[in-house]
Amino acid sequence: MPTEIERKFLVRDRSIVTGLAGVRMAQGYLADNGMVVRVRVAGDKGFLTLKGKTVGLSRAEFEYGIPLADAQALLADFASLGRIEKVRYYLPVNGLTFEIDVFEQELSGLVIAEVELPSEDHPVPQLAWLGDDVSHDPRYRNSELAVSRRIPV
Repeated sequence: MPTEIERKFLVRDRSIVTGLAGVRMAQGYLADNGMVVRVRVAGDKGFLTLKGKTVGLSRAEFEYGIPLADAQALLADFASLGRIEKVRYYLPVNGLTFEIDVFEQELSGLVIAEVELPSEDHPVPQLAWLGDDVSHDPRYRNSELAVSRRIPV
């Protein structure tokens, strides 16, 4: 079973994305009944993702490319559990890739860095631009942000 092992951090210094090319994303949530079902439009690509319950830092994740028109229709017509918009930047560091999300609209001002790890005990580099570790705070899950439409305080 495909597994995602991820750490999530607030970004202390937002200038870290200066000069990087970003990908505009819109994502919406179709279902959450123990498994979150998400549709995403990322640039000119569409994706359908199913994510299981998080245990520690790990969870089952199944992601499939779908036609862009299908993703746009699902996002427009069926994202009843909320949606978010953001620009994602990719920053390689020491063999890992940090995905830095700069949120838009009601979540403007929120910047989160996620990094997928090969194991739960894999060390994350200490970087000056990384802020608090929010990996275990459910308020910072994209699915929760889509529902609340507020930056957690």
